[in-house]
Amino acid sequence: MTYTGHAYALGAGTIVNAISTWKGAAFAVDLKTFADVEINNGKGKITGTIEGQPEADTRLIERTVELVLQYFDVQMQGSVRTRSEIPLASGLKSSSAAANATVLATLDALAEEIEPIDAVKLGVQAALDVGVSITGAFDDACASFFGGVVVTDNKLKELERREKKEKDVIIFAPDRKAFSSATNVSRSRLIAPWVDMAYMLALEGNYEEAMTLNGFLYCSALGFDTGPMMLALEAGVKGVTLSGTGPSYVALVDNVSCSKLKESWSQLGISGSLISTKIYNKAAKKLAGRE
Repeated sequence: MTYTGHAYALGAGTIVNAISTWKGAAFAVDLKTFADVEINNGKGKITGTIEGQPEADTRLIERTVELVLQYFDVQMQGSVRTRSEIPLASGLKSSSAAANATVLATLDALAEEIEPIDAVKLGVQAALDVGVSITGAFDDACASFFGGVVVTDNKLKELERREKKEKDVIIFAPDRKAFSSATNVSRSRLIAPWVDMAYMLALEGNYEEAMTLNGFLYCSALGFDTGPMMLALEAGVKGVTLSGTGPSYVALVDNVSCSKLKESWSQLGISGSLISTKIYNKAAKKLAGRE
């Protein structure tokens, strides 16, 4: 007998990148990754497919299904397919969203439930197992799964703070890719004392200040241009940062700064996408069928 499951999880933007200190913060955005899982009894493999990306690495979603099956001590074979509104390898948490959506879709196929935080940890472990993340990206995974704004300790895998926040978001996603696993960790560790300051701001709920400090620090450490950030500040934006390890930039905007920033970023002369979205305050979820 064949069992099917369907789910989606969310993309996210950075507030504080955890690579430097293992402590981070992020917010979910209204960009989704969908997963469809099909499993049946047998000892074969789990095979993955990423829609529109025939050459993409599918180890993360395959390993995620395997870990969920191991959690329930069942031996099954099958397939997992994802499709996404999130640009791949852009710093917008496409890996966390894929893992979370796959966990939920596999649970849906098994007709099982687990504690939400345990579901997040399965996806984080899958990311570590296949090497697509340096810290496991527990902060990104929590934002992608729970929605809203989260502040976390990635080493302890603890969710320190979560809240809903109504805010519009502008994303500039250059066409080039930057994979987290290729990041210069040693340079990121050099800025740890100042990243800690950004983290403390986030813990206190001063998210925009935390973002902007984080952005200037990581742009310097990882060799990204601070020009897009300066344009955002000139447009009246209070919170702007490099998202993840780049190459995307994210900004929290109001009605006035939104139009100014879109105009400024559209004139950067860099090939890429300008995305208007918002903080998404609802959690990832299972679906009755494919949307």
